[in-house]
Amino acid sequence: PQQKVAELPLLSEREQHQLLREWNRTQFEYPKQLCLHQLFEQQVEKTPDAVAAVFDSEELTYSELNAKANQLAHHLVSLGVGPEVLVAICAERSTDMLVGLLAILKAGGAYVPLDPIYPPERLAYILEDSCARVLLTQQAVADKLPDFKGRVVYLDSDLPVSQSSSNPNSNVCPENLAYAIYTSGSTGRPKGVQICHRAVVNFLSSMADQPGIVPEDVLVAVTTITFDIAALELFLPLSTGARVVLTPDLMVDGGQSTAALATSSATVMQGTPATWRTLMQVGFVGNPQLKILCGGEALSRELATQLLERADTLWNMYGPTETTIWSAVSQVQAGSGSVSIGQAIANTEFYILDTNNQPVPVGVAGELHIGGDGLARGYLNRPELTAEKFIPDPFGEAGSRLYKTGDLVRYKTDGNIEYIGRIDYQVKVRGFRIELPEIEALLSQHATVQQAVVIAKEIAGDKRLVAYLVPQAEATPEIGELRSFLKQQLPEYMVPSYFVVLESLPLTPNGKVDRKALPDPEHTRVEAEAYVAPRNEVERILSSVWQEVLNLEKVGVNDNFFELGGHSLLVIQVHSKLNNKLLGINRDISVVDLFKYPTISTLAQYFGQKQDVNAPTRQKINDRASKQIEALKRQPLIKQRKKING
Repeated sequence: PQQKVAELPLLSEREQHQLLREWNRTQFEYPKQLCLHQLFEQQVEKTPDAVAAVFDSEELTYSELNAKANQLAHHLVSLGVGPEVLVAICAERSTDMLVGLLAILKAGGAYVPLDPIYPPERLAYILEDSCARVLLTQQAVADKLPDFKGRVVYLDSDLPVSQSSSNPNSNVCPENLAYAIYTSGSTGRPKGVQICHRAVVNFLSSMADQPGIVPEDVLVAVTTITFDIAALELFLPLSTGARVVLTPDLMVDGGQSTAALATSSATVMQGTPATWRTLMQVGFVGNPQLKILCGGEALSRELATQLLERADTLWNMYGPTETTIWSAVSQVQAGSGSVSIGQAIANTEFYILDTNNQPVPVGVAGELHIGGDGLARGYLNRPELTAEKFIPDPFGEAGSRLYKTGDLVRYKTDGNIEYIGRIDYQVKVRGFRIELPEIEALLSQHATVQQAVVIAKEIAGDKRLVAYLVPQAEATPEIGELRSFLKQQLPEYMVPSYFVVLESLPLTPNGKVDRKALPDPEHTRVEAEAYVAPRNEVERILSSVWQEVLNLEKVGVNDNFFELGGHSLLVIQVHSKLNNKLLGINRDISVVDLFKYPTISTLAQYFGQKQDVNAPTRQKINDRASKQIEALKRQPLIKQRKKING
């Protein structure tokens, strides 16, 4: 039979053998018979009195953490939790959160993480779509949650101390679900990725070997549990005898997270490039013992160079949620050029294929397909999408599958892989994975919007979402209203920073939207409010900081920080700069205050209310602040570093 030209093999037999076999020799022994929580239970037997977890001033040993999780697990079993039963957990960062996660696994269930800051509509959708029977939460966040028909257990008040503290026998096996994490979906609704115990156990076993972790290590955990990389931060130390230090939410207190790094004798920390940049902006100077893990989006050479100056080693991590957290690691060395994503981790295969699923030669770009023990079961309640993204593996054993990542990559001559970009409309912003069509679909539902296109653009060194709108006939979209509309259904990181109204969208010759021809958003304030200039010294300081962080020429006292393109990581920058510039005027400013008072006038008024009536006059305070700032500027860098490190 005749063969199409496009299907002719591009490689010689030797090249095929190298790409398909030699570079995929990743076989590595790991405890396939164990579940995730059993790795922790084994460690409890080895080091019961070692400190397992720290949060604020609270410490729990391995045996104490195990006992608390067991008591809750027995209670969950009595509520019907067992293998393949999904249990939602929505909690602020604390040891309670850790106890809850372990208890769900020990009861045999699978956890579905929810973020308390998600809008109620999104929380309601995930609870309904996952069919979660039980919800673990805290009294402090209960009022943020939608109505829930199942059982609610409060981690901070319902711990069943009368229950047994022995390990429960739930009959869960490695093929059962460990967790289901919801990621952005291209159809306008998020999708749940189902990960089994065996995939996580393989992943942790590989990570323990490389980048490596030992019982003496201290890992500082900063990531929300709704981001799958949190599983490494929590379970890798607990399965190896190391210590996990939970920090407050980075978005709530960047300075406290930085302080935790400095005071906890941290030896391992993981974060996205955006997290690392933010930490450096608020004073992170690193230490010679620190192993930095960086992933979630492309690692630039510039950032890699800065991190290498602050650490013992730096590791670039790559992997989609569908293949269990990280699928490739690479130790980054000083140098120039792009940073490689490295090679596949243990028991993982990489294939770079063309559109006909044929391997491409070294140096030629193709879509990365991933196989091996880390593959997800698929998407919860989405069989068509699962069949589309998880395809039969033409190079493996019968029944094996490959995940189509949508990532465009190429092999280097040494077998390492270079990341190029996406072949679809998925983007990474501040480490968060976002399907742009999900935002576009919601915007198009607004009564004033006829068409919507959303892209990610690099603006002032920060990747921002920009929405382009064509209004309905005789309609005038109000930016503030559109932003509020999206905030009711999307998490903060998915709400565009800029909205640009166009008469029509630019098109390519074949009639598709020409995204490259979309204009840059203007770096000027949105005229939602009439400009009112700062009226006093505090307002002038606030305005200058906002202008610097937001890259704007002017900011009025009634302008809203978030409607000018601000987001949570930029809030942390503002917090750090204000605490220096307002030194002596008001040192009690918190990140939460900046979210509560998003305009300069309301924030300045809040400052005024907090001033002690018996304090010196404002002029004296300002004079003292100026002297302190000047003294700080004159200090050598090494002294400042010592201050930061306590």
